[in-house]
Amino acid sequence: MNLLIKTVPARLAAVMAAVMAAFLAACAQLPLQAIDDQAWVQAAAGGAWMVRANTAAASCPTLSWESGALPMRLRAGPASVPASQAGAKPAVFTQRSCELELPAGARQLRVGSLELAAPVAEPRRLLLLGDTGCRMKASENAFQDCNDPAAWPYAAVVRRAATMQPDLVIHVGDMHYRESPCPADRAGCAGSPWGYGDDAWQADFFAPSAPLLKAAPWVMVRGNHESCARAGLGWFRYLDAHAWQGPEACEDFTAPFVLPLDAQTQLIVFDSSAVVNRAYPAGDAALQRYQAQLRQVEQLSGARPHNFLLHHHPVLGFSSSADGTPRPGSAGLRSAMVTLHPQRYYPPGVNLVMNGHEHLFEAIGFASDHPGTLVLGNSGSANGWTVDEAKALQAQPAPGAVVQSVATYGGYGFATLDRQGEGWLLTEWSVDGKALKRCDIVGSKVSCQDSP
Repeated sequence: MNLLIKTVPARLAAVMAAVMAAFLAACAQLPLQAIDDQAWVQAAAGGAWMVRANTAAASCPTLSWESGALPMRLRAGPASVPASQAGAKPAVFTQRSCELELPAGARQLRVGSLELAAPVAEPRRLLLLGDTGCRMKASENAFQDCNDPAAWPYAAVVRRAATMQPDLVIHVGDMHYRESPCPADRAGCAGSPWGYGDDAWQADFFAPSAPLLKAAPWVMVRGNHESCARAGLGWFRYLDAHAWQGPEACEDFTAPFVLPLDAQTQLIVFDSSAVVNRAYPAGDAALQRYQAQLRQVEQLSGARPHNFLLHHHPVLGFSSSADGTPRPGSAGLRSAMVTLHPQRYYPPGVNLVMNGHEHLFEAIGFASDHPGTLVLGNSGSANGWTVDEAKALQAQPAPGAVVQSVATYGGYGFATLDRQGEGWLLTEWSVDGKALKRCDIVGSKVSCQDSP
């Protein structure tokens, strides 16, 4: 077949691009379509499981299971919270957030038309992801192309991850990134909602997460994007593991809590959302709050011989850079830890640490007495900076932390953690489901290799 191919003149192409940008901008002014109800199961403080739901209806939906049904309780009603900073707009929440503690023994869960996976007693496959939202931040002139699934692949990550049949999903924080309006001349994010209300939360997290929210229960870790200075109002309304305190209530230091995985191992969730990038001076109020909560972590870790500690900011993970040079982890959090455990930083019962914040994957094992560390922040938000593996082997993320094994990946993806004998097998996956790195984890030891 002979095809006649003509190129579009540059002038016409420019006109077409301008028309498309104007069309998308106009779409942004149209009323939002009705948002479908959402429901999920998540770990809550006190060892409980909560069923949560968002609805546009006038009342909360009913949770039904194989032997009963109960109406869910209102957690947070519609509200409009005034902006707290210049350049922001009121955080408008049009939906109702509902919840109900999971009834004992309930297995076949349904909220409306949504079927939800129930927790299992001993999860064998954990799915790990983090830093998922689409970055839109005017103060940094940082605007990701949220309308391009290749530039913002979180929905594709979710679809692939949901096919892997996880027993538990762990999100290490930073769900919300759409803080500023898309510039008028940028078609890649034209029409995107922005701000801290439920329209931005829907676009950044709930809508793309839907297949995975129903596929397995979740553990939510709070990132710096969910701090009170940013998207904290939505965090407490939707995802916080504690009781809701009101539409304008926000707390930067929430208590750590545990989730047992079995008789030997538990997760401990720690809130580092408000930590700063520099060491705290002695006597600083935030330093004292973190120290008190780290003592709680140590106390909680005594309940199991093996503990996986989840917090957003890496201490023993490397910060990335444009040329791949590894840089130290969080100086602020380390300054709180060093007064309690000067050499190890973490309590002796902590074997493995899971973090986000850096927009890449890292798995690090140490020759020194430090817990293995995973950085899992490469699941959607704008990336580009890396950590060179060869350089990382010669560097220390914190003083005294001698690296023995390191694997990094700067592209988008997610990880799975599978039980394997006396330990675990960690696999890093690309967006399209290709295994990239495999790491054996036994106790605090991590040993990695490229996947064949």
